[in-house]
Amino acid sequence: MDGLGQQGKEAGDAATARDPRRWWILVVLCLSTLVLVVDNMVLTVAVPPIAQDIEATASDIQWILDSYMLVFAGLLLTSGSLSDRFGRRKVMIIGLVLFGGASLLATVATNPEQLIAGRILMGIGGALIMPSTLSILITVFDEQERPKAIAAWSAVAMVGLVGGPVLGGALLQHFWWGSVFLINVPIAVVAILAALALMPESKGPWRKADPLGMVLSMTGMAALVWTITEWPKDGFGDPKVYVAAIVAVVCLVGFGLWETRIEEPMIPLMLFRNRVFTGASFSIVLLTFANGGLMLVLTQYLQFVLHYSPTKTGWAFAPLAVAALVFNTLGATLGQKFGNRFMVATGLVIIASGFFTLTTLEVGDGFGVVAVAMVLMGAGGGLAMPAAQAALMGAVPTEHAGVGSALNDTVQQAGAALGVAVLGSILSSTYSRSMPDSASDTADNSIVDALAEAARTGNEALASAARDAFGDAMSASFVVGASGVLVAAALSLFLMRPRPADEVPAEDQPKEPTPVA
Repeated sequence: MDGLGQQGKEAGDAATARDPRRWWILVVLCLSTLVLVVDNMVLTVAVPPIAQDIEATASDIQWILDSYMLVFAGLLLTSGSLSDRFGRRKVMIIGLVLFGGASLLATVATNPEQLIAGRILMGIGGALIMPSTLSILITVFDEQERPKAIAAWSAVAMVGLVGGPVLGGALLQHFWWGSVFLINVPIAVVAILAALALMPESKGPWRKADPLGMVLSMTGMAALVWTITEWPKDGFGDPKVYVAAIVAVVCLVGFGLWETRIEEPMIPLMLFRNRVFTGASFSIVLLTFANGGLMLVLTQYLQFVLHYSPTKTGWAFAPLAVAALVFNTLGATLGQKFGNRFMVATGLVIIASGFFTLTTLEVGDGFGVVAVAMVLMGAGGGLAMPAAQAALMGAVPTEHAGVGSALNDTVQQAGAALGVAVLGSILSSTYSRSMPDSASDTADNSIVDALAEAARTGNEALASAARDAFGDAMSASFVVGASGVLVAAALSLFLMRPRPADEVPAEDQPKEPTPVA
């Protein structure tokens, strides 16, 4: 048999081995992911009525928002390890049951403590769901179809990003605030039933438990996200931030050292010896860093400068979502032709051009410049993110699919939190410096405080100065965002190169093909 005949036979065998239910399985995975993304975004518009109804203080509101994120980030790596060990479908279903039950608890909460408890349980459920979805995806789809499947899975997050605030606004207009949590329950039930009916179980080879690694990773990641979140508010001079930073460094460094010493580590750190895995990880971190800051800054611009309602703000991100959906599909096709490295770098450069477009934005420009920038960013994200995720997961052995998916989720979480913290800090400091000396300390704090003071005193000059200062602050933060994305593009070109055979560890070397008679 000649080479072409052998390749054709192998392609035919692969097609025969494909699970005929795989596209239905993808629907279940996307549905499971959608419930998490929508829940996080819908809460942004529900905070005011929640705070009023259950008499939540500012501190309570912070914990309602942060408790989910801290638990979710802290448990991701442990969850990925558990899914490899005990079964990815099983862990995902447990997560859906817990998430749906916790949503019911949040729905009927009558005080801040009950709602915070519900959010903590939802964070645990979300951490069990998220790594399992991508790990199941890469075990169900082969290398030929995987890029399209990952593109569809990635597109769901963008739909939830825009649909969350819109859905939340519609629910709050017609129902009480508990409906934003109640909507999770039927989605979770449908996903559970479909998973039981359609989804095969998969797991990695049995490994010893690593309880110390789990404790160190959970504590370190939760402390890291807490530090990143609180740093812009209080600075490192605050004892809580200082202590959290020390705990994060000690635990994460200790985790890394411990994982290199034991025979069966929870996280195979050898993955970072693979240039493609490392390059994709850095690209995702810097991409989500920029996007996290983008959402923070643009949301404030739309609401406080253009006077959009929360629901209208959600609709305003539609150009970003539509462009991302279109280019997700296009990127999956082009990625197979040009390779993940080229798609990641090209997409990141397009995103950077969107950021630079936003640096030209002035207060009186309205929505036109924002819409153009959003289309560029959506197109770039549609090309770059699925390719980076496909490259990262393609470098992960199947037996470590759960851990690899958890690492992907973790770097995204850390990057987004870092983007909000850093770009938010730049936005705040630049705004304060740009305000006139005659402005009060209150007006110097934020555009929200300045506009409130201007409305109370009838000082239109203060409102105008606050908007101009915010415009300067936006430009500064967008320059930093663009710089981060360009660095990610350079890293992807440098690190995601195919490696020479002598750089590949012996256990990763491809086996010689069996001679054909």
